[in-house]
Amino acid sequence: MHRTPPFMIRGALCAPALALLLSALPHGALAQWVWKDQRGQVHASDLPPPRDIPDKNVIQRPSAATPPARATTPAPAAAGGSAVPLAPGASSARTDPELETRKRRADEEQAAQKKAEEARQAGLRIENCNRARDALRQLESGMRIARVNDKGEREILDDQARSAETVRARQLAASECR
Repeated sequence: MHRTPPFMIRGALCAPALALLLSALPHGALAQWVWKDQRGQVHASDLPPPRDIPDKNVIQRPSAATPPARATTPAPAAAGGSAVPLAPGASSARTDPELETRKRRADEEQAAQKKAEEARQAGLRIENCNRARDALRQLESGMRIARVNDKGEREILDDQARSAETVRARQLAASECR
């Protein structure tokens, strides 16, 4: 008696189930039209959308097809204009209003971040200006100024070091206080 190997039996049992599963999957090649209805629900079909769907709600058309010859309903004024049918041979690419809104928000956020960074830089410049002016006032006051050197020792500025520091403080104040 000849025995059938177990993998062949499993393969024979799985083939019909696999065929059934593949036939139940949607066929992407048939769904050429994509549109949104009045409730905002997206539909895909191999047939054109119903006549009551305005052209602005048609997201995708078949690549070889021209727009259907159907009456368009004007878009509400709040939506930003009226629906205009595409001319034959014109690009059928549609922009999604939600995508445009996201892009506009991203641009606004980027502009706000840029403005905040400019404000931060201006604040730093004002702070640096005030510090430079304070240092210049101290140097020009004639009071003794002491600093701590690299060894941690306290040393008093002499006249030559004071004049060099005064020149540097003036240059810093001129650059920061515009």
